[in-house]
Amino acid sequence: MRTEIWVYPGKGGWHFVTLPVDVAARIKAAMAGLARPWGSLGVTASIGKTRWQTSLFPDKASGSLLLPIKGSVRRREGLTIGDAPALTIEIEL
Repeated sequence: MRTEIWVYPGKGGWHFVTLPVDVAARIKAAMAGLARPWGSLGVTASIGKTRWQTSLFPDKASGSLLLPIKGSVRRREGLTIGDAPALTIEIEL
């Protein structure tokens, strides 16, 4: 899947991608009952040759899930705000 990188307007400058709603719905269904604090879901994400363990977070505004994109991942893959890299998510059951 491809989805655009954006930056949270608050403190910290966190970078995220918002998953397509249909993808988020499938992930939520597959991981029902496995949510961590704040409703987060543990996953392994991959962009290009970079693979890392992280969490997806629920987003009430979009009804979807947000994936944070770490600075080290963005630097390694040469990514910036507005890029839409190919992304793979593996759920952790």
